[in-house]
Amino acid sequence: MRYLRMMAKVAGVLLVVVVAGIGMAHVIAGRHIGERMTVAGHDLVVGNDSVVLARGERVATALGKCAECHGPDLGGKQFVDIGPVMTLYATNLTRGEGGIGAAYSPRDWERALRHGVAPDGRKLLFMPSHEYRHLADDDMAALVAYLQTRPAVDRRHDAPQGVGPIGRVLYLKGDMDLLPAELIDQAAAHRPLAPTGADVLALGQYMIDAGGCRGCHGPTLSGGPIPGAPPEMPVVANITPTGIGHYTEAQFRTLMREGRRPSGAMIDTVNMPVRYTRLLTDEEIAAAYAYLKTVPPKAYGGR
Repeated sequence: MRYLRMMAKVAGVLLVVVVAGIGMAHVIAGRHIGERMTVAGHDLVVGNDSVVLARGERVATALGKCAECHGPDLGGKQFVDIGPVMTLYATNLTRGEGGIGAAYSPRDWERALRHGVAPDGRKLLFMPSHEYRHLADDDMAALVAYLQTRPAVDRRHDAPQGVGPIGRVLYLKGDMDLLPAELIDQAAAHRPLAPTGADVLALGQYMIDAGGCRGCHGPTLSGGPIPGAPPEMPVVANITPTGIGHYTEAQFRTLMREGRRPSGAMIDTVNMPVRYTRLLTDEEIAAAYAYLKTVPPKAYGGR
């Protein structure tokens, strides 16, 4: 009995410590979420001819994968619903009711996309600007032109959303890129032109970095479980030479286009967006393959 009473007291103390820690995390993370950030942004020369719009559509789909969160019509949708972690709705990007398209200037778009900051200085939640910051000015301008011309969608998102206690703890631990604006060198220079096939490795790195591969596969591309994801969520593959070094270029192309491994097994497309990577050109896929062959080999999950 004495042992049981002692263990009950220890459990009680631990519970108080855990609750207090979660409460502190809630407050500290809340301060970060509520902070405003002043970012000047960068002027873009935004055209609207058919060539520019076609390029912008490719950036939005094959590279940026905007529809993954904002929906096929870019009218926004709930894209995260993991109770104690977070519940979030992606913004309606169009000019329709509830959308931001009519109010955003090219500089507003650039601040949001590349810097992760809204016109009022809010740090955007879970917006992958730390990846889009790699977009060159010509690709960014084409993307903005495309977004500005999307058909209006009337859709508001008034349901409650927010970051739960587990999400806030993961953020403070550095396991979740909740506020990408904090991860960006806001004063960094931007590449004026996207690389071409004339520099294969530069183009390959551009595909990997601007395409958001590190967002899922990790900073070192070694894969592993996604922090905060539910247990049933498939883990992410190691795409360093340790994981896919045995792939030929043709097999890598098949993976990107069809989602099929060299063994013939299909990958889980919940994590791997083959519906978008299949839109990459042969040159872009070959460049990505060439670049991945040069990254440091890492053990699985060796982030």
